[in-house]
Amino acid sequence: MSELAQALDTLARRRLGGDAATGLARMTAGATQEIWRFMLVKDGAETPLILRRAPGGDRVSESATGLEIEASLMEAAEAAGVPVPHVKWVLTPDDGIGHGFVMAFVEGETLGGRIARGEAFAEARKVLTRQCGEALAAIHRIDPAAFPTLKRVTPLEFVTQYRDGYLASNWPRPVFDLAFRWLLDRCPPPPENPRLVHGDFRNGNIMVGPDGLRAVLDWELAHVADPMEDMGWICANSWRFGVEDKPVGGFGLREELWAGYEAAGGEKVDPERALFWEVFGSLRWGVMCCGMANSFRTADPSVERAVIARRTSETEIDLLRLLAA
Repeated sequence: MSELAQALDTLARRRLGGDAATGLARMTAGATQEIWRFMLVKDGAETPLILRRAPGGDRVSESATGLEIEASLMEAAEAAGVPVPHVKWVLTPDDGIGHGFVMAFVEGETLGGRIARGEAFAEARKVLTRQCGEALAAIHRIDPAAFPTLKRVTPLEFVTQYRDGYLASNWPRPVFDLAFRWLLDRCPPPPENPRLVHGDFRNGNIMVGPDGLRAVLDWELAHVADPMEDMGWICANSWRFGVEDKPVGGFGLREELWAGYEAAGGEKVDPERALFWEVFGSLRWGVMCCGMANSFRTADPSVERAVIARRTSETEIDLLRLLAA
């Protein structure tokens, strides 16, 4: 039995009310954190659970919220009515596993292309956009004061942060220069009521079943900012997976998203402000892709980094279309 499997077996008996943990397997999902599936055995019955853990247990990202805070965010989201996996246990040093938490297993699909185009999700796509709007409204109702360690970011600070990152790459791209100028000319003032923002709410970070939205995943980029940031990010063309005429994740229209959001208690959506954040989202992803190229040349010469770096040119096309509209 591996060291991790043995530690989980002990955790099952000490913390999870089980008799044993079996069938430990690494999942392919999870670009920044480790995702493991295992079975909790109790009285002969098996229940699938998920361990979300920092790489190696201890390599914690400086840019992420931290897995302990992420677990707290998911607990607050569940209390607010957001569909999320139920957190079973947040790891402690005594558990000997590292940073992370154990959560319930949710059956469904996370691959964006299948959600946007797969026949199995044809019925789900009829309701998914509105469900996403409702989930975002619930997320934005969570009291940000409960999370004082989360970053607070104004629109101008966010644009400036990514412009500085772009300039530091020393890779001039005229389309990016144009987009940054467009954003700075139209940058909205700080919101009167900054809200808790998921930060990465998009197709690919949601769990979907034939009945629609089943869980909102990956809370590691949560922060406190303009709630319209989430509304723009899910509409970026990079998350449509080839279905360009459905701006919301490749499965719905902006108006459907906004209607679901407002009906569930979200603030009235200003289309111009939403457009600002959609442009920012496309540019943000483009800058992130540029960063992947630098990583490929230096610390991480992996195929994944190279493939993502190639997508920089895609975001340039997306930006030109948005700015010309």
